[in-house]
Amino acid sequence: MRQVDRRTKVSRRVFLRGSATAVPAAAVAAAGVSIGPEAVWAQEAKNLKPHTMATLVLMARDIYPHDRLADVYYVQAVAGYDAKAGQDAAVQKMVEEGVAQLDAAAQQHHKSTYLVVAWEDDRVALLKGVEHGALFQKMRGDLLVSLYNNKEIWPKFGYEGASADKGGYINRGFNDIDWLPQA
Repeated sequence: MRQVDRRTKVSRRVFLRGSATAVPAAAVAAAGVSIGPEAVWAQEAKNLKPHTMATLVLMARDIYPHDRLADVYYVQAVAGYDAKAGQDAAVQKMVEEGVAQLDAAAQQHHKSTYLVVAWEDDRVALLKGVEHGALFQKMRGDLLVSLYNNKEIWPKFGYEGASADKGGYINRGFNDIDWLPQA
């Protein structure tokens, strides 16, 4: 079972400032975030179904899994899909159909929706079945930016941010590679 960093707290002000297109964050800014169709933040979606939003978050966690990251960061990463769906009917159709396809595969193999499949390995197997689909490909590409460009998670990965304005990396720990075995 996945461990979630419950110590990570995101204030409402920081969350709203960092994600102007995000679904309203009243519940997200609280102590923890639940992933499920009943999640309050998923209910606030304006253009996508709550089930779809919750599925997108779980897909994001399964595509780029990091046990040290709380679910709130994945919610922030996929929040823009709701706004995009409101602006473009093709995006809404692609997202809803992609989630329906994933749920159909889960129903066939596990007699439940993707959200209810308990084991991460089982969900990853389902994702491999749809990895050539439009939704998976779009999410995989979009998450590289929307998840990893979040400055709040950089310290969790040991990244200090850009160094060009501070003189570059040569004088700022270029040789501090203690994780690489010495030859």
